[in-house]
Amino acid sequence: MLDDLAKPQLHDCLKRLREAVVAKTDGLSEYEVRRPMTTTGTNLLGLIKHMSTWEARYFGEVFGRPFPEALPPWDDEDADLAGMWATEHESRAEIIDGWRRLWEHSDATIDALPLDAPGHVPWWPRPEVTLFGVLVHEIAETSRHAGHADILREELDGAVGTNATKRPSEDDVAFWSGQRAKIERAARAAAGLSPAAGSRPPATSGP
Repeated sequence: MLDDLAKPQLHDCLKRLREAVVAKTDGLSEYEVRRPMTTTGTNLLGLIKHMSTWEARYFGEVFGRPFPEALPPWDDEDADLAGMWATEHESRAEIIDGWRRLWEHSDATIDALPLDAPGHVPWWPRPEVTLFGVLVHEIAETSRHAGHADILREELDGAVGTNATKRPSEDDVAFWSGQRAKIERAARAAAGLSPAAGSRPPATSGP
């Protein structure tokens, strides 16, 4: 019963999240999809590389169904760091198509096994797991990285929405600039800081 009701919903959620991350690369230049946008170098193609490698592990070797393409050892820190960005020799299509190939393998594992199928995650403190636990974990991780991708894309060109199709108009820019200034004033007031230069003081109620 749980497999009939829960597994399709969980699986569909994972599929939607994967597609949302890929959509965040649509319409961007080679530089933009690779551009490091945070202090630690977070970038869109790097997120996809990272997610692909770990999904391959979780729905592959964890359940004795290894992904047929080579993966670096899970405990290799240098390889893990290298998996967070794309070199100039790695094409965008290579990385995204590789993730899509991995989806087919992962989906086959999810379809083939019941939710209570046992697995083994050697890098977890409690390594004995079930497909249900791993599926929930991967939904959480993919959702987390989809949120990262949302922010990266908005910073790159202002596009928002699940498919990154909504772009800000001049009215949107003016509205969100005012909204950001309002939030900045409230944050400074709450911290007891003086208003930023050029900022209006926080609104007060009463006479």
